Amino acid sequence: MKQQDATTYPACRRYCGDRWEEIALLVEDGERLPALADGLGLPFLPDLARLERAVATVEDAFLPERVDEVSVNPTLLLVNFSWRNLPAARSGTGEPEQGEDRLLLWREKGGEVRVERATNERLLALKVVLEGLDFSEVAREGGVATASVDDILRMAAAEGLVLNPPSRIRRLTPVFDPVRWPEEYLAAETFSLQWHVTNRCDLSCRHCYDPTDRHPFPAERGFELLRELKDFCRSRNVRGHVSFTGGNPFLHRDFDAFYEEAARLGLSASILGNPVPRGRLEEIVAIARPTFFQVSLEGLREHNDAIRGTGNFDAVLSFLDLLAASGVYSVVMLTLTRANLHEVLPLADLLRDRASVFAFNRLATYGRGEALAMVRPEEYRVFLRHYLDEANSNPVLGRKDSLLNVVHRERGDKLFGGCTGFGCGAAFNFVSVLADGEVHACRKFPSHIGNIMDSSLERIYDSPRAARYRGGSAGCAGCDLRAVCGGCLAVTAATGLDPLIHRDPYCFHPGGATINSLLP
Repeated sequence: MKQQDATTYPACRRYCGDRWEEIALLVEDGERLPALADGLGLPFLPDLARLERAVATVEDAFLPERVDEVSVNPTLLLVNFSWRNLPAARSGTGEPEQGEDRLLLWREKGGEVRVERATNERLLALKVVLEGLDFSEVAREGGVATASVDDILRMAAAEGLVLNPPSRIRRLTPVFDPVRWPEEYLAAETFSLQWHVTNRCDLSCRHCYDPTDRHPFPAERGFELLRELKDFCRSRNVRGHVSFTGGNPFLHRDFDAFYEEAARLGLSASILGNPVPRGRLEEIVAIARPTFFQVSLEGLREHNDAIRGTGNFDAVLSFLDLLAASGVYSVVMLTLTRANLHEVLPLADLLRDRASVFAFNRLATYGRGEALAMVRPEEYRVFLRHYLDEANSNPVLGRKDSLLNVVHRERGDKLFGGCTGFGCGAAFNFVSVLADGEVHACRKFPSHIGNIMDSSLERIYDSPRAARYRGGSAGCAGCDLRAVCGGCLAVTAATGLDPLIHRDPYCFHPGGATINSLLP
């Protein structure tokens, strides 16, 4: 018996007991072992030995640290068996059962060998990758949405069955020190396009960033844009997401067609809009369930309706109930001003069991928002601490504003990803496309980086202007929170500062700037 046999076949040895030394000599003999196993009353033993031998083979197989293209895990083995439940028998948590089975074995990056059933979903993922099949064609032949095929591949990648090349949407060193920051804060797995398909809206909010009447670009260019997004994300090794918004995206005559095309292309989609009737929501869910549906509230009933219109508060609460009943993740967003600061936490209590998450953005005084007052910095600092205290007991309170990380650092708490998961993600893991085709690094303030009517999404993303916004404020370059913060460029610009030079004036991290004189 080879030296490694004692460790290669632990389950076989357990079942054989005192007969193991005799059987060990035959454990790899495909002709003599079955007869001996039958005589011992262990007819499953040959299959169990094959499974343990396969595990040892996978353990010794080479697994590269990275790949340059989507590929099947090179350690993978597919093995057919005449007995079922062998993995449980191997681990001592169950017994073999008669019946054919197919198992996949592969080594994960951590070194562990994974043994799983060869389900139709896993086999489809392998087929798509091995044969280089087009997601849309596979979906059409299978009669399913392209997004379903994409989900299957995503799950296979999460399991390590399929290996993906590293994301090409990455933060650059030396500002983003890879020694200090883990990969999750440096490389995006998803790129989002925030598409304002129309500026038409059935509300007239007092803080609207852009109440202008932008003429929407042709529908055909919209379909091209979605295909460009898909190609862009594929070339950057990331998933693609589109947030349909406006105005009210439902007021664009081609919204359903755009939404359906996004689903067909395998792009995940969310909606940032106003409440719609049950039937309208059902039509959208029938195409593809949104990743989330975001609505807005600006405080309690009286204040909210003064900002967004009479009856809006109750309409939003009713719509949140409808979203919950429809299984749609709901996001409630508030624009934080001096007037509604004290209403945020009471509103959170009201939303505790009604919304999936509730968060806020600070007001940037553009558009109609110029008439509203921004929060005073000293009040804001106190508010953030109360907000996080309340978040410990109210799970609806989400963390979005990056400056929350300043409080986390003060308290020695775990940091979170900041506004977009990477601090300020302007022109990094998202861009905004306006109704007329203008592309901005961030929708909340003028940050023009191109126009999709005379350029492609990829060229705009790779442009020097986009790269400048992507780098954020030079004033944040040496900050130890930079990868999860960077402040808010829109708020900085709204106070009259250059957002690419100056730090967020609300920053109170040691060395940050707090410029009260700019906030009357």
